[in-house]
Amino acid sequence: MTTLCFDFGNTRLKAAVFVNELLTEELFLEDDNEKTIQGLLDQFKPERTILSSVVNHNESIENLLAQNSHFHKISQFTEINFTTPVGKPETIGADRLALMSAAVHFYPGKNSLVIGLGSCITYNFINQYHQFLGGAITPGMDMRFKSMHDYTAKLPIVTADWNFPLIGYDTKTNLQSGVIVGIINEIEGFIQKYGEKFGNFNVVLTGGNSTYFASQLKYKIFADQHFLFKGLYALSEINNCQA
Repeated sequence: MTTLCFDFGNTRLKAAVFVNELLTEELFLEDDNEKTIQGLLDQFKPERTILSSVVNHNESIENLLAQNSHFHKISQFTEINFTTPVGKPETIGADRLALMSAAVHFYPGKNSLVIGLGSCITYNFINQYHQFLGGAITPGMDMRFKSMHDYTAKLPIVTADWNFPLIGYDTKTNLQSGVIVGIINEIEGFIQKYGEKFGNFNVVLTGGNSTYFASQLKYKIFADQHFLFKGLYALSEINNCQA
């Protein structure tokens, strides 16, 4: 059984190929044109497809996927493996639904904090009763670098350099230290606050550069760059069970 999972985020359009439960390939898409999607369908011939999108994507590809596979689009009507006792569950982003589905699938009966490093950093907490309690959203790394350039007159645009000094010696290294150490301290601060309230829980770090940030933290972290895709696969199993 081949499943093709699409993740359309604010920064990138990605896809992952699962053969049964094994992720065999990750792909980066140049666009969401029908020709591009048809090429993937021809290449991998998936029985199931699933789409998580937080952008205004080309809606015509939904019909294309539905015509060529058992297709599901993540929405407020998606059947999930957890409950959402929050104020407006219909406002939960597709990416967060996928992350919580992965948490329940891989850590059933456990309290879990899943931290997604993307355009924004999302903190997502699900308890041992599989209730998604919510969390927090903060600016992501690239957004922090860009905002300091966009909202000042003279600060340059800077990108990450993992060999930055703790004590910056010029404008560039000051910005790098401020953003990267700031994110490390922010993550540790959230983990500490959640720990004071809930006690023991799993922490999963996923998304871009998750391996680096996990290595800098003093807490035990599970780093999995493909955690969202694994959640999409789990949701496809639930919502495309007729395939």
